[in-house]
Amino acid sequence: MSKLPNVITQFSAYKQLIQNRSPKTVEQYEIDLTLFLKYIKATQNGVSESDITAIDETDISDVDIDFLAKITPDMIMSFLMYAARQRENKSSVTARKLSAIRSFFKYYTVNKKILEVNPAKDIESPSVKRALPKYLSIEESIALLSAIESDTLSQHRERDFAIATLFLNCGMRLSELAGISLSDIDPDLRSLRVTGKGSKNRVVYLNEACKNALNAYIKVRAQGEVRDKNALFISRLGTRISIKTVQWMIGKYLKLAGLEYRHFSVHKLRHTAATLMYQSGQVDIRVLKDILGHEQLNTTQIYTHVSDSQMEAAMSANPLSDIKPKNHSDE
Repeated sequence: MSKLPNVITQFSAYKQLIQNRSPKTVEQYEIDLTLFLKYIKATQNGVSESDITAIDETDISDVDIDFLAKITPDMIMSFLMYAARQRENKSSVTARKLSAIRSFFKYYTVNKKILEVNPAKDIESPSVKRALPKYLSIEESIALLSAIESDTLSQHRERDFAIATLFLNCGMRLSELAGISLSDIDPDLRSLRVTGKGSKNRVVYLNEACKNALNAYIKVRAQGEVRDKNALFISRLGTRISIKTVQWMIGKYLKLAGLEYRHFSVHKLRHTAATLMYQSGQVDIRVLKDILGHEQLNTTQIYTHVSDSQMEAAMSANPLSDIKPKNHSDE
C-alpha cells in the first residue's frame, strides 16, 4: 500500500481533531479518497478501468494541490460509475464515496481556501433505497434471552444475559456497550452514561429488566480475576470485554435459540430495541432519536415502519369495515 499523500493526511487530521470524527469514520474517508485518487491518476496515465490490480497498485504519495486542481466533475462521475460497475458498489456505498470526495474538496476550497472550485459540489448523490431494518420479534427476543439463561455450563451467564438485556432494551451501539465503565453507572442503577459517535456522551435510562440483569451480573463480576477494575463487562482474562467477543457471544446464542437462519447480528439487537419501543405506541420519534443517539431525526425515521399486525388493525379500525352486502338471493 502506497503512502498517503499530504493532501489526505491533512484532511484526516482536520476531520478527527477539529470536527471530532471517530477514528473509524476518518479511516473510511481515507479508504474512499485513496481509491478515488488512485483511479484518477491511473486512468490519466492510460490504465484501463478493468485493470483493478493496476489501479490498486498505483502510487499516489506524490499527489498534491496542483493535481487536485485539475480534477473535473466528469472525472468524478467516471469514478462513481467505475465504483458501481467494476467494484460492484451499491448505491449507498457510491453515495458515501461521493460524500467523502465532496467533503475533501470543500476542505480545500472553503476551509483552506487553496482551491477555487469544488468539482464535486453540484454532483447529485445516487438515489439510495433505505431497506427496512431487520429486528427480532418479542418472541424471538425472549428466545435469545432464554438461550443464555439455559446455558448452565457457561461461566459468564450473568454477564452475557446483562449484555443482551441492555442491547434489547436500550438500543445502544456495540462500541457504546463495550465501553461502559462502572464509573458511568448511577449508584442507584437509574441510568448510565455511554460514549457514542464523535465521542459524544449521552445518558441512557434503565428499566427494571436492565436493573435486574445488571444487579445479578455485578454480584458475580468480581468472582474471577479483574485486571480492569473500572470496566463493567469483563472478559475471561479479566480485561474489558472486546467488541469481537461480544459479537461472537451474541452469535453463539442466536444459534442456540435457532435464529441464526435469520442472519441476525449484534446491530440487529439495536434495531430491535428501537422498533419495539416505537411500535409500542408510547415512544415519540423525537424521544427515540435521543435514546439512540442520532444527530438527525431522519436517521431515526427508518424505525417508523409499521408491522403487518398494525396494518391489519388499521384496516379493521375503518368505520366501514363491518358493512356486509345484502343478501339478494331472496328477492
